[in-house]
Amino acid sequence: MVSRKKKPSKHTRPVSDRPLMGGHQARESRSDGEWMVRHVSGSAAGKSYRCPGCDQTILPATPHVVVWPETPSLLAAIGGGQSLDERRHWHKACWQRHR
Repeated sequence: MVSRKKKPSKHTRPVSDRPLMGGHQARESRSDGEWMVRHVSGSAAGKSYRCPGCDQTILPATPHVVVWPETPSLLAAIGGGQSLDERRHWHKACWQRHR
């Protein structure tokens, strides 16, 4: 029998090391800091989320962006969550209006 290395859980890998799943990722500067922004295609969006910009639901199959701070907060860094708990799903238009 061949021994296989087990792939680390996606929950223990840094957010920036995860597969993009149908989108692309970039760094953006805003007045409130540096952000990593991942564009998610409609075909890769399988769950509903609450947009912090408009407080409305982002329905499954809706293209949107996932945003997290480039530098994790102190609590996230201590907890080992990197920026995982700081990710937020935004409608593209709501994120564009966010300054």
